[in-house]
Amino acid sequence: MHEETLHFERADDVAELSRCGALSGNVAQFAQPRGPDLIRRTEALDAWCALRAAHGVWQYARAVDGAPGPEAQVREEGARGLAAPADPAPGVNFASQDYLSLASHPAVRDAAQRALADCGPHSAGSAVLQGNSRLSLALEEALGELLHAQHVTLFPTGWGAAFGLVTALVGPRDYVVIDQLAHASLRQGAAASTRNVALHRHLDTGHVRELLAAIRARDTENGILVVTEGLFSMDSDVPDLPLMQHLCREYGATLLVDVAHDLGALGPGGAGSIGEQAMLGKVDIVMGAFSKTLASNGGFVACASRAVKRQLQLFAGPHLFSNALSPLQAACVLEALRIVAGREGEELRAALLRNALALRAHLAETGMRCLGVPSAIVPVWIGSEPVARLAGRTLARANVHVNAVEFPGVPLGAARLRLQVMAAHRKEQLRHGARLVGAAVNGAGAALGVEPARGPGRGERSRG
Repeated sequence: MHEETLHFERADDVAELSRCGALSGNVAQFAQPRGPDLIRRTEALDAWCALRAAHGVWQYARAVDGAPGPEAQVREEGARGLAAPADPAPGVNFASQDYLSLASHPAVRDAAQRALADCGPHSAGSAVLQGNSRLSLALEEALGELLHAQHVTLFPTGWGAAFGLVTALVGPRDYVVIDQLAHASLRQGAAASTRNVALHRHLDTGHVRELLAAIRARDTENGILVVTEGLFSMDSDVPDLPLMQHLCREYGATLLVDVAHDLGALGPGGAGSIGEQAMLGKVDIVMGAFSKTLASNGGFVACASRAVKRQLQLFAGPHLFSNALSPLQAACVLEALRIVAGREGEELRAALLRNALALRAHLAETGMRCLGVPSAIVPVWIGSEPVARLAGRTLARANVHVNAVEFPGVPLGAARLRLQVMAAHRKEQLRHGARLVGAAVNGAGAALGVEPARGPGRGERSRG
C-alpha cells in the first residue's frame, strides 16, 4: 500500500461547506415528511443528500471494486450516482464487515463453486415450500452444535431473523423490554408487535429488574421478551448474560440474545459472548447474522424448543414469505463454521484481537477515544456531526475507508467513526490508518472550532 498524506481543508473551503448547508442538518428532520403526495414529499430529503454528495460529505451508498479485503478500491456515490476515477486507488479498508477475513478464504470460495456446480445458484422457494437444500439442513445442524441448541431456523437476512422472530412470538398484549441500543431490526419488530415496549438503559441490569418487577406487579397473564445483544455494534460492549437470564427466570420472562457481531469472532470455538460467559445452552433464544464473520448474507434463530421453530415457520413473515437461503450462501456459511470451530479459527480470532488492540493503541496515540472493549468493532467517538462529516471527506480523499455514523444509526450528537478490523489487516495498515484517522478528526475539529470530545455521557448513549 502506497503512503498517503492528508490534504487538510482550506479555511475558505470549510466556510463554503458551512455556508451551503452541507455540514448542517440531520436525517431526523426528514423522518416524518408531510403532504398529500407521497412521492413528492420525499424530495426535500433527496435534495439535502444530493447537496452533501456534491460536496463530498455523503459517505454512504459506496461500492467496492473487487473483494472487501483489508485493502479495497471504493467508489463514492456522487451527485449523479456512483462517481469515482475510472481506476480508483486502493486504500486501507476499515468499512467492511469480514471480521475473520473468511470472505476471501480459498476454502470458502471453493465451497461456493462446488455448491454452484451441484445445486445451482437459487433456492427456488420459501423454506416452508421446498426451498431448503441438503446444505441448508446441514447448516442448521452445524449451528445447533455450535450453540448447544437443538432447533435452528434459517432466514434470508439477519434483519429478517430479528424482525421475524419478535413479530412471530410477541402478541399485542405481551411486553418487550429491550436495550435502548439494540439493533433497529429488533426495535422495529417490537414496535410492530405490541404497544407495550419498554427501553431499558444500556447494559443496566438494575433497570431491567425494575421494569420486569413493575410489569409482573400488574400483569401475570401475558408474556415478556427481554432483548439484548452479545456485542453491541456501535459501542463494542457486552451485557452480563448470566444475570440477564437469571432475571428472566425470576420474573417469568424470555431472554433473546442477538449474536450478530460476536458469533465466530469471539469466544471459545467462536461461540461468541455466550461462550465466553459459559452460557451455551442456557440462553432461552439466540439469533444472529452470517454477514459479519461467516462470509454470507443470512440469519438464524436457535433455541431448545421445537415448538418455537414451528411458530417461526408459520408466523415469521421473512421466513415464510421470502425465498430461502441459496445453496451458495449455505455452503459458504457451512465452510466458514468449519474453519471457525477449528485450530485455524482460533488463530484467526487471535490475529483479530491483536489487530483490534493495536489499532486502539495507535488511535489513542493521536488523542482519539475508542468506546467499548477490544473487538472487531472500534468506535471512535466524535460527537459533532459536522466534524464527523468533514473528517470522513478528508479520509476518503486519502483512500482510508471508514464508516462515519450519525443519526439514525446513533443518537443525535453522538456521531462517530466506526472502524471494523479484520484478521488479515497488516501492522502497517493499522498504523497508517490510525495516524490518518487521528489527523483527520483533529484537523476537522480545528477547522470548525470544535473542541475534541472525549466520550459520551450517560444521557448521550440513549437513542431517546
